[in-house]
Amino acid sequence: MNFYTCLDQEGKVIARCQTSQDIEVLKRMGRPINEVRAMKNEEAVVCSLTGSPSDFNMDY
Repeated sequence: MNFYTCLDQEGKVIARCQTSQDIEVLKRMGRPINEVRAMKNEEAVVCSLTGSPSDFNMDY
């Protein structure tokens, strides 16, 4: 399972997403996504243990 971190132009984390469709939804919502990085396995474990990555997205 892949997870992605979405960053703004200043390099701040906007959201953590599980699919490219989640990323597209955020873009359509007007979120200023400048860069998308695949999370490392050790980072992604945190998402899978705490619930869905969308739990981190306050706009959903």
